[in-house]
Amino acid sequence: MQQRNSTGRPRRIPGERAESTGTGRGSGKAGPATKPLTLPGAAQARSNYAANRVLRKLIQGDAPPTAPMSLVERLAGSPYANPTIRVDAVEDSARKTLDFALELAESLFRYGAGALEVETSVIAVTASLGLRNVDVDINNQSVTINYAGPYITPITVLRVVRSWSDNYAALADLHRLVSDIIVGDLDRDTAGARMQEITSRHKPFPRWAVRLASAGFTTTIVLFLGGGLVACLLSFVSTVLVTVVQQRLGAWRIPEFFTVAAASAIIAGLAQVAGVAHIPVAQGLVIAGGLILLLPTMRLVSATQDAVNGFPVSAAGRYLSAMLVFAAVAAGIAISLVVGVNMGVPRMDVDVTSAINSPPWPVMVILSAVSAVLIAIVLQTRPDLLLPTAGVTAAAYLVMVVAGWTGFGQRLAPAVASVFIGMAARVVALRMNAPSAVIAIPSIMFMFPGMSIFQAVYGISIEGADLGIGATTLFYAMTVILALAAGVVLGDNLARPFAKGPGERRRRNRRR
Repeated sequence: MQQRNSTGRPRRIPGERAESTGTGRGSGKAGPATKPLTLPGAAQARSNYAANRVLRKLIQGDAPPTAPMSLVERLAGSPYANPTIRVDAVEDSARKTLDFALELAESLFRYGAGALEVETSVIAVTASLGLRNVDVDINNQSVTINYAGPYITPITVLRVVRSWSDNYAALADLHRLVSDIIVGDLDRDTAGARMQEITSRHKPFPRWAVRLASAGFTTTIVLFLGGGLVACLLSFVSTVLVTVVQQRLGAWRIPEFFTVAAASAIIAGLAQVAGVAHIPVAQGLVIAGGLILLLPTMRLVSATQDAVNGFPVSAAGRYLSAMLVFAAVAAGIAISLVVGVNMGVPRMDVDVTSAINSPPWPVMVILSAVSAVLIAIVLQTRPDLLLPTAGVTAAAYLVMVVAGWTGFGQRLAPAVASVFIGMAARVVALRMNAPSAVIAIPSIMFMFPGMSIFQAVYGISIEGADLGIGATTLFYAMTVILALAAGVVLGDNLARPFAKGPGERRRRNRRR
């Protein structure tokens, strides 16, 4: 029985069970439970909303477009990815950490590291030591680090790099030092003492060994180009003399431009003296072998790497410096040749390509590997890296030969080999706790077109009628050199998925 309220509507009595309406009115039978009413376009609206949401995520990403990217994310793809980050309080020692990172950056720059390697090293070290809000600014010769931690006054430190040194052993040891820091094996004080020991340590090879290696490298290049024993002997003597002169001029603080110009003039002058003395030797081969040693290979590769990785100021400075070295080489050769012609020295036969009898390819493989080992000694690399450098260089020569057989030609085959060098150098070097440059730079030297540079300079300075041909040849040589440097950088980037740094290797082992 139901009662009605004041509005005339039936009111349910507490405790009384409601009757179900069923399918018909007043039937009194229990019918099925009523389902919620669904509008006809509701399912389509939900589907459109889900699709728009997925599309918005694909376009915008997980973070808002204006959100700043964490600087630690800059380490992705570098050898120092996934560092161990300390979360304890570090505000009291922030200045000491910044000083340590700044000294590390200066040492890396001095020994030939690229801007990207310096930046990632500083970010990884400061993050591992507890400083995450760090900004790094790298120019051609200066490094600026700024730390703006919470509730403290921002700290900015600056260091200008004014000296350079060929010391690949120290560069590799600093790379290993950074690797040990990011995996949490070293604290700041221990790392600082170890860095002082690295920078104050003597170079692995004495001065006399470097001179012999320089002379041996040019001799190997002359053999590689097809020269005889007389050409090798003359190249050996000229290189020893050049290294002594360069050392003396460096001790007198003579600028690099004049030092390189004097060295190239000496090489060309000795070749002319051999022609006057009627020594049966291909003068062009002697000069070409010595020129390869003077070319700024490391600077070109580093400049190309900086340009690709977004450091235009550093890249422009290194490119300008490299172009000045090229200008010094050309100026020294031109002055020596012009003076010789005015003194009655017979003109050279620079078209020696038809007279060259190249050794068989197994011998060429050995010569390329030996040249890489010798130039690695000149660059003061670690002794344990000599054999891997030789292996990468020999494999690169085989790749160049195969690329030539498959139709790439003389111009593209060296570029293909340089890409292989970049990939192999990164994989091998990271496994030996060293940067890829310590293997890539010596491995690429044998492919530099020293003969083309000499022929171009000779055509411009001596053969006035061949001015256009000389300029074209010089442009071709510069293009080949830049292509080789770009190929090394491309190979280094292609090898990133296959070469894991210490942080990623440790994380993978932890998962296992």
